[in-house]
Amino acid sequence: MSEQKTEQTFEAMLKRLEEIVRALDTVDTPLDQCLALFEEGAGLVKNCTKKLDEAQQKVNVLTRGEDGVTEAPFQTEQ
Repeated sequence: MSEQKTEQTFEAMLKRLEEIVRALDTVDTPLDQCLALFEEGAGLVKNCTKKLDEAQQKVNVLTRGEDGVTEAPFQTEQ
């Protein structure tokens, strides 16, 4: 059986993270399964963060000025 590698949507990854949290919250989950779920969750968090960073890069701010509406890259406060 070959495992197909497809890119998941942000929403699908978030849903899977919620499932993992519920499974980790139950007392019945064996330790080995908890470790595997934790590892999967860590990978999902990394991928979700990457998708959020990519989305932030695409966001532009529209500003109304004397020359009409202008578009500028979104700047985060650091």
